[in-house]
Amino acid sequence: MATFTEPKILLLDEHTAALDPSRAELITKLTKEIVEKHQLTTLMVTHNMQQALDLGNRLIMMDKGQIILDVNEEDKKALTIEKLLHEFQRIRGEQMVNDRAILG
Repeated sequence: MATFTEPKILLLDEHTAALDPSRAELITKLTKEIVEKHQLTTLMVTHNMQQALDLGNRLIMMDKGQIILDVNEEDKKALTIEKLLHEFQRIRGEQMVNDRAILG
């Protein structure tokens, strides 16, 4: 619905968080199609690390309101959840404890 008005930027804040896995997959697929069709600049906030890796051309990781990691499209292709967790631990000196983000 947010794309009916032809926005200049599409903001997605946990847009699949409350959905069951099959509906989340459907919404993700539809979102990708709409973004590509309309060439929309999109900012997606998610705690789902796999979704963050699979979508978009840039990944920015935040913790406690601070940007702690900014990965370009090329470097993002080589990332895995395990590598992201390792980077978080290296940068913050502690393990990530949010199971929702890890298991997403």
